[in-house]
Amino acid sequence: MSNVSKAGTGDVNNGTSPNTFGRSVESRAQILDAQTVGSTNSLGEPLSVFRLEPIAAVDDPRWQNAPNHGVVLVAARTSGDARIVAASRELDFMEINAAPADDVTTANASAFRDDRLYTVIEIERGRRDLERGLLEGDISAATIRPVQSNKTAQ
Repeated sequence: MSNVSKAGTGDVNNGTSPNTFGRSVESRAQILDAQTVGSTNSLGEPLSVFRLEPIAAVDDPRWQNAPNHGVVLVAARTSGDARIVAASRELDFMEINAAPADDVTTANASAFRDDRLYTVIEIERGRRDLERGLLEGDISAATIRPVQSNKTAQ
């Protein structure tokens, strides 16, 4: 069943948008990353070094949904790509016997993707001697927490 409707005398809403995906540097990088997440810098493209730092208070409720990994350094194309590179090091539900609540992957729920939890600071630019990926820091694989039920067996 569709949620498309017609109201008034205008054209029928066909559920499409005039937006075009894939033209920005980050969109092209994400398309490439969908095929090879965490791949090496085989193209010899210039990469930058980014520091991802937690900026939210330790008692911020957002930390309940995503763990704090501390400060990490990554080599990436852009600041947005740095978030993707860091998030790709976390465990995804597709790698274990679990299912997400709202998406087909848990990568979007990463603390690194939340600009209110982590900030991204560019440290160096234009390095061709680095491989895209994690340079320094520990990213825990324990990002998916089991759901506990209080129901008793009947």
